[in-house]
Amino acid sequence: MRRRDLLAGLGAASLGAAALAGRARAAGPAVYRRGNGADPETLDPHKTSTVAEATILLDLFEGLTCYDAGGNLVAGAAESWTTAPDGLAWTFTLRPDGRWSNGDPVVAEDFAAGLRRMLNPATGAKYASVLFPIRRAEAVNRGAAPPEELGVRAPDPRTVVIELEQPTPYLLELMTHQASTPVHRPSLARHGEAFSRPGNLVSNGAYLLGDFSPNDRITALRNPHYRAAGGVRIPQVEYIPTPDLAAAVRRFAAGEIDSLDDLPADQIKTLKARFGAQVSLTPALGVLALMVNLRKPPFGDARLRHALSLAVDREFLAEAVWGETMLPAYSLTPPGLDNALPPPEMPGRALSPLEREDRAVALLREAGFGPGAKPLAVEIRYNTTDNNRNMMVAIADMWRALNVATSFVNTDAKTHFAYLRDGGPFDLARYSWIADYSDPQNFLFLVESGNDGFNSGHYANPAYDALMREAAGTIDLERRAGILHRAEALFLADLPWIPLLHYRHKHMVSPRLKGMQPNIRGVAPTRYLWLDG
Repeated sequence: MRRRDLLAGLGAASLGAAALAGRARAAGPAVYRRGNGADPETLDPHKTSTVAEATILLDLFEGLTCYDAGGNLVAGAAESWTTAPDGLAWTFTLRPDGRWSNGDPVVAEDFAAGLRRMLNPATGAKYASVLFPIRRAEAVNRGAAPPEELGVRAPDPRTVVIELEQPTPYLLELMTHQASTPVHRPSLARHGEAFSRPGNLVSNGAYLLGDFSPNDRITALRNPHYRAAGGVRIPQVEYIPTPDLAAAVRRFAAGEIDSLDDLPADQIKTLKARFGAQVSLTPALGVLALMVNLRKPPFGDARLRHALSLAVDREFLAEAVWGETMLPAYSLTPPGLDNALPPPEMPGRALSPLEREDRAVALLREAGFGPGAKPLAVEIRYNTTDNNRNMMVAIADMWRALNVATSFVNTDAKTHFAYLRDGGPFDLARYSWIADYSDPQNFLFLVESGNDGFNSGHYANPAYDALMREAAGTIDLERRAGILHRAEALFLADLPWIPLLHYRHKHMVSPRLKGMQPNIRGVAPTRYLWLDG
């Protein structure tokens, strides 16, 4: 009861402000104002790593493959492809009418150059490891081989050949990702690292970059040279950062924003009652967790990590804090992934809440902490949103019974994730992951040792790494699924991250915005949308 009283006291800002005396300036019919979570840290497609950045880049760039309006995988810059019998080589044929936003033709070497740049260690790409299935990719990224040895070739202007270290079931979906985008080589040569700034960026997608006003909006304009420009019905889109979700809802109600990609969870029932079908909740392939810094004493002790995990009431978080917009997570991978067994569940899943708390107390005491012993001080870092703040306060309340004193450090999303990627010290940190492709590997690779871009907690288990390598070299999909299942079971035994919740997509869409099709990927390329009034 105490926790529910706590959440009642946290309640989000009143929606009464939505009944504004004067309706704010409504968006004109030619401009789509798209709520987009946070400002990007960068628009260099080979250096990005957040969902907010990916949303923008999905409009600016087109990979060899892409998504349609319903989130289905379709041909992109490539019109067709073939696969070698052993699955170790793919050949893509580019469309003859592909053009960059300055009118230059898109050629195969643009894709080859983009992949080489992505894996060149000088680029410092955080997502480089997702391309390690490409032959020699890991060696190139670690500086053990020159980029020219990467297994990608452009034998002629319309042919891209990608050679692999091992069969990769998810390669086609990986080619939709910003890590696989081409690069306009003359712009990169002319501007260097500044090539992705407004006025410099040349893109091959349905839109081109207009301007970037930090903390206000990013503007993109329809690319007149895009191969299918005639079917792009929205001439201008503005991506508006919305870290304050309650304020974002008020702006939506006032007609200042046409769609939101996240909502304040404690307002969901009110929002559904007020806005009806404009509110959309759909399954998602994502996880929210607390990353633990294993190099920071005493958090290298697995007993302590399991105790903290056992004391978290995930059902309460999903229902009361997140308004049923999330699901309790007892595994790293969510259910419903392709090429996967049902995920294993962490130890203690079958215990009652009281039994979990008793087990947590016992583990903490074994580690020298807990009730009647030395208090455990825990600092949690998180990126600032209403939902995140409410969740962290609730978790601290759950841990109080274990004699855990919790403090917080909160920053904007850009600062938070940059801090983790740059190796800043922490105890526990909020981390979330939305899958780039529907395969368990896209979650499990996050904690492979040496994956410095994502494994900021420094988990390093040779047995885990060996299972991941074995799975990567396995052609039989059923056997591969079993290996990845064993790897996740080992992760859950070590618990370097504490999974909390699995995601649902939460959207609000104005009646004036047409063509939005909710899907498990959560993608909605602007090129398929249109405005009515």
